[in-house]
Amino acid sequence: MGGARMTERTADRTTEGVRHIGKWRSPLRAAIEGMRRVYRAPAILIGVWAMTLLVSLPLALALRGMLAQHLGDSLAADSAAGSVNYDWMQEFAEQATGLGTTFKPTVIGFGAVLDNLSAFADATPRPVVVIGATAVYIVLWIFVAGGIIDRFARDRPTRAFGFFAGAGEFFFRFLRLAVVQGLVYAVLFLLLHPWLFDTLYPRLTHEITVERTAFLIRLGLYLVFGIPVAACTMIFDYAKVRAVVEDRRSMVGAIATAMGFIRRNAGAAVTLFLLDFGVFAIMLGLYALVAPGAGRSGLAMWLGVGAGQAYVLARLGIKLTFWASETALFQARLGHSGYVVRAQPTWPESPAADAI
Repeated sequence: MGGARMTERTADRTTEGVRHIGKWRSPLRAAIEGMRRVYRAPAILIGVWAMTLLVSLPLALALRGMLAQHLGDSLAADSAAGSVNYDWMQEFAEQATGLGTTFKPTVIGFGAVLDNLSAFADATPRPVVVIGATAVYIVLWIFVAGGIIDRFARDRPTRAFGFFAGAGEFFFRFLRLAVVQGLVYAVLFLLLHPWLFDTLYPRLTHEITVERTAFLIRLGLYLVFGIPVAACTMIFDYAKVRAVVEDRRSMVGAIATAMGFIRRNAGAAVTLFLLDFGVFAIMLGLYALVAPGAGRSGLAMWLGVGAGQAYVLARLGIKLTFWASETALFQARLGHSGYVVRAQPTWPESPAADAI
C-alpha cells in the first residue's frame, strides 16, 4: 500500500506527461462536474436527508410534547391551532427552559434560516440538548464522509458494502482530523470572534451616531471573520479528499498536502469555493421567495412542510456538491480523474463481511 501511495511532489513529477488531461478543467467545469456526480448518486443525497431527519425528529417530538403540555385545553390552544399567536409564543419561550427556548417566531419559514445564520455569525450559544443532537449529527457526518467522498472520487456505484467499507475505513482517520478541526475552530470562535465583535467593534463604533455606518462596520467584520473560516473549511475539505483519493493515514500529512495543493492552485480552488457558495446564496434567495408563512392549515400547511423539506434537500445537495466538485478539481489537476489508490472492496472480501 505504501508503494502505491504517492506524495504530492512525486505525483507532480510522474503525472507531468498527462497533466494536460486535467488542466483544461476550469473551476466552473469542476463545479458542474461536482453537481453531476451528486446527481448521479441520488442514494447519497437521500441517505444524508434521512440521517438529518432521524436526528431532528426526536427534538421535534420533544418540543411537540412541551407545547401540548403548556397549551392544554386553554383558549390559547384553539388560537394556536387556527393561527399564530405571537404573544403566546414569546410568553412560552420566556417561561420555557432548554429546548423550549428555541420556539420563537423566528422558527417560522425563512426566519429559521436567518436565525441559524445569525447564531453562527454571532456565535450564539444553543441549549445543551441542541448541542448534544448537533454533536451526534457531526459524528454521523464524520462516519459517512469517507464513503461519500470515495463514491464521488470513483464516480461509479460502489453499492452499500463498498460505501460502508469506505465509511468504516476512514472513520477513525476523520475522527482524528475532526479533533484538529475542532481546535482550529475553537481558536476562531473563542478568540478571534470575541476580539472582533466584543473588543474591536465597540472601539470602531464608539463615536458613531449613524446606525447605517455601524451596520456596515459590523458587516465588514463579518467578512473579516468569514475569510479565515472559509479558508479553514477549504483546507479540511481538501484534506479529506486527499486522504480518500490517495489513501492517506496521517491526517497531519493530509492537511499539509491539502495546503500545498491549495497554494499551487489558489486561483482555481478559491474560485471553485466561491462558485459553490454562490449556488448556496442563490438557493437561499429562492427559498426566501417561496418559504411558507404562518397561520396555514390543511393542504397549504402540508405544502409548506414540503417546501421546507425541499430546502433541506437542496442545502444538503449543495454541501455534497462542495465535496464532489473539490474532488473533481483535485483529480483533474493531478491528472488522475476517477482514480483512487485504495482498491474498491467487493463482497465478500469487503470488511463489512467481517461483521456478519
